[in-house]
Amino acid sequence: MSILTLILRIIFGVFFAYAGFMHFKKPNFFNGFIPNFLPKLAVNYVFGFIEFILGIGLFFNQTVKNSALGIFILMMLFLPIHIWDFTKKQPVIGSKKLAFIRIPIQFLLMYLSYLIYIQT
Repeated sequence: MSILTLILRIIFGVFFAYAGFMHFKKPNFFNGFIPNFLPKLAVNYVFGFIEFILGIGLFFNQTVKNSALGIFILMMLFLPIHIWDFTKKQPVIGSKKLAFIRIPIQFLLMYLSYLIYIQT
């Protein structure tokens, strides 16, 4: 394992564990990302738990591959939501520019999680 992979694992682990925790601390922030036909609080908590577990999983050699793959899949699932947010009159993020920037960030996160996956 390279030092770059280790650094990515640490950064992603902290980032995703923190993001997952924030789903529980500030659940209302995420409501705008969840379509109205879904139970917002339940969906928020489920995905927050998944993000938290995947982030923590990057810190352990036994679970790093599964966690990196899980993050890749999660980012694929979130991509349509970020595209949908960009198409709204008032995106959840705040501005059209920020909503647009999140779309290529999803691809970057997918690529980096793929790098973690193949290099561990």
